[in-house]
Amino acid sequence: MNFVEAPERQALREAVAELAGKYGHEYYRDKARSGGHTSELWDEAGRLGYLGVSVPEEYGGGGAGIGDLAAVCEEFCAAGTPMLLMVVSPAICATVIARFGTDEQKRRWLPGFADGSVRMSFAITEPDAGSNAHRITTTARRDGGDWILNGRKVFISGVDEADAVLVVGRTEDARTGNLKPALYIVPTDTPGFEYRRIEMDLVSADNQFGLFLDDVRLPADALVGSEDAAIAQLFAGLNPERIMGASFSVGIARYALDKGVAYAKQRSVFGAPIGSHQGLAHPLAQVKIELELAKLMTQKAAALYDSGNDFGAGEAANMAKYAAAEAAIRAVDQAVQVHGGNGLASEYGLGTLLAAVRVGRIAPVSREMVLNFVAQHSLGLPKSY
Repeated sequence: MNFVEAPERQALREAVAELAGKYGHEYYRDKARSGGHTSELWDEAGRLGYLGVSVPEEYGGGGAGIGDLAAVCEEFCAAGTPMLLMVVSPAICATVIARFGTDEQKRRWLPGFADGSVRMSFAITEPDAGSNAHRITTTARRDGGDWILNGRKVFISGVDEADAVLVVGRTEDARTGNLKPALYIVPTDTPGFEYRRIEMDLVSADNQFGLFLDDVRLPADALVGSEDAAIAQLFAGLNPERIMGASFSVGIARYALDKGVAYAKQRSVFGAPIGSHQGLAHPLAQVKIELELAKLMTQKAAALYDSGNDFGAGEAANMAKYAAAEAAIRAVDQAVQVHGGNGLASEYGLGTLLAAVRVGRIAPVSREMVLNFVAQHSLGLPKSY
């Protein structure tokens, strides 16, 4: 067992950090406040191959695992340039298509994921289903050789930037009459597909949308893989989503901690740097410990997933997502506290993160549902819902 990353991943981290540092948090903040997107950073990262590190080599990618893609995501966040679409497009959508897509789907989509020229959103959440994926009401029915898709989705990231959306719907099982999940690639210009921006109290370069699917007609090859493999396909995307979400939080926690430590060393009150006082030094040290623990669990989850252990990865990915979200919330809160009033001043780049890190407790799965998972599957306690 090795707790030190391979030299190749360390070199990848350094290269990504250098690129992200060239843009910096001011670039991200200005894009977010003006309603823009981090398109320049995304496109350059794609050209350099950083967005496609986990895409199979035969389709132009790096042929590495989710652990390397998570490292890329973490470094962007640690530099103050988080790109939420990384969690969705190359991690969920490209992974699902690479593992379960038809040969034609792989040839059509994976090269674009590899170089960043393709952006794809992922749509599972619905207004009335909440965390209960079994209550999804978006349905697909056959019409000759086509599919007809109807339903509604909510809080779907990056649709205005996306070429297509990977939509989770349900089809009727001909043998039982029960509905079962199925995944469809829906280009955003398909007739009957509409999206509306949800106004959020977040300063983010990634927007959230509600989707409306009204008799959306799709060709037969819009269905990803097999109808009967839908559950496996779904979890093939959800585990990487949790791993990437954890890396996202870890990266933001690193950014906040670095800002807090630097300020504690530089700011002098009562004749000494404020970092010399245990009232500030100890909370920062506690954040460092919690951050490193969350990072280790994230790396464990990625290693399990890349080894093909989907069930083991599910447990670790949930734990990593939980731990990283809590570490990020504490890191940002403490960094703001160290800065005092400056912590809420725009020039210090912390205030906008107060709401942003709170999202980690909610998405992609709530803290409460993670605890339900651990209680039931890790501890063997009775199911509570």
